[in-house]
Amino acid sequence: MKNHALERRAHSGMALAEQKNKQIIEAAIAEFQERGFAGASMDRISERAQVSKRTVYNHFESKEALFKAITECLAGRVQSSLQVSFNPNAPIRDELVRLGWSQGKLLTDPCAMSMVKMVLGEILRDPDLASHMNRRMEMVLIMKTFLDAAVKSGHLAITDTLTAAEQFLGLIKARGFYPKMFGEDVATHEEMKRIINETVDMFLSRYGTEKA
Repeated sequence: MKNHALERRAHSGMALAEQKNKQIIEAAIAEFQERGFAGASMDRISERAQVSKRTVYNHFESKEALFKAITECLAGRVQSSLQVSFNPNAPIRDELVRLGWSQGKLLTDPCAMSMVKMVLGEILRDPDLASHMNRRMEMVLIMKTFLDAAVKSGHLAITDTLTAAEQFLGLIKARGFYPKMFGEDVATHEEMKRIINETVDMFLSRYGTEKA
């Protein structure tokens, strides 16, 4: 019984620590967005998070460590979205929709989009500070590999799959990402579904084959 009580207290303590960590991250994102990295204050971050300054430093030893944690969190979300490969046995339209949602699920996540806005702001202020967060070409290359497989299977007819990958990504981001960086609300699931479906329709009208 004593061991079970200790386990419950340990679990409760971990849950509380995770909640505090989340509060600090969210407060830091807001602070960095509003004031930039140079102007951000650990004092204000602790106030925004409604935790003590000591608690902030217990979780993150410096402002730099906090910023790094945010960029690593965002990088992890981007990386997880890249886990997509072509299935030649599935309908090509369904596969392209799935490819579109590899981006769409990030673009409809308010927390992820807040992190993107914050990091982009720092890239504009100091390109060296967040240059490692540029994952655009990695996403394009993942999409190119996907399209190469679709071409090989005869579902698509594309001579330049790198350009086609940029076009596919661009069609989604033109409506679901860039306007959201300039004040529009994050896309809803239904809005993103419409963007992806219309992107796939346009893409198939250009690159689809009879097999598609």
